[in-house]
Amino acid sequence: MTLRLAVTPGEPAGIGPDLLIQFCQHGYTHELVVIADPELLLQRAKMLDLPLNLRDPSGTAIAPGELAIVPVALHKTSTPGELDASNARAVLATLQVATQGCLNGEYAALITGPIHKAIINDAGVPFSGHTEYLARLSNTSRVVMMLATQGLRVALATTHIPLASVADTLTTDLLEETLIIIHRDLKTRFGIDNPSILVCGLNPHAGENGHIGSEEISVIIPVIEKLKNRGIAVTGPLPADTIFTPKHLAQGDVVLAMYHDQGLPVLKYKGFGNAVNITLGLPFIRTSVDHGTALELAGSGQADTGSLATAIDSAAMMAIAMSS
Repeated sequence: MTLRLAVTPGEPAGIGPDLLIQFCQHGYTHELVVIADPELLLQRAKMLDLPLNLRDPSGTAIAPGELAIVPVALHKTSTPGELDASNARAVLATLQVATQGCLNGEYAALITGPIHKAIINDAGVPFSGHTEYLARLSNTSRVVMMLATQGLRVALATTHIPLASVADTLTTDLLEETLIIIHRDLKTRFGIDNPSILVCGLNPHAGENGHIGSEEISVIIPVIEKLKNRGIAVTGPLPADTIFTPKHLAQGDVVLAMYHDQGLPVLKYKGFGNAVNITLGLPFIRTSVDHGTALELAGSGQADTGSLATAIDSAAMMAIAMSS
């Protein structure tokens, strides 16, 4: 079974193009269709002194040094390491083309390379991240950001918002919908029959019965009890400073953190460079690398393809699981 997987390289001045060119040197079981500017890839391949053959999508596995491509032109020739706001809309256009292809069934999954949020915002386009943008493109009301590495999955109740906004954003509706999406997607996309979800408290020591904040009592516990009554395996709220210990992790398939920097530092400490970012709740499979654009490494040949390989393999495994 050969899958057709859409890939976007992300920020053209970063390592995204390098990673794709380096990865394809060994060939791949499935077809990788890159949504990008062909000249960008060919120029970067020349800089890396690596062979690259770009061909039309054909539904066949890629040979070593080969990629299928759907062209989306940059506004201006990109220089490695040098951000240019004039190319920001082209970066977004690659996501639009790839998303539409996934919705139309042309691709079994989407794998995204690292983008640079600031340069997109500098171009006058409000942009908080891939996760939120793909949700808007697919008219999806709620998505969940989850990162995974060997032995650990961490999902987020809130994503790219200021820390000062987390408590007000964390409502019973948001938390309930988030937990339901996690439960459903772990069953359908990961083949876990009865997923066990560990839930972090928001406050230190999970609030200490209301003495260090009330969100556990007013928001988190009521949702957990409601979902338990529906047969969903949810445990918590547990203090974030102990939930990641082996004793607790052995009892769960995923940890739900209340905000970005509560859960992801642990995940990235454990598996940075070999982790994958997965968007749950979308009507298609989307994975991404766990790192940024690394502008200083672009064009050097020193970029590590570990996370891209994990993202591609994870997308393929989920697509096969859903088709079986």
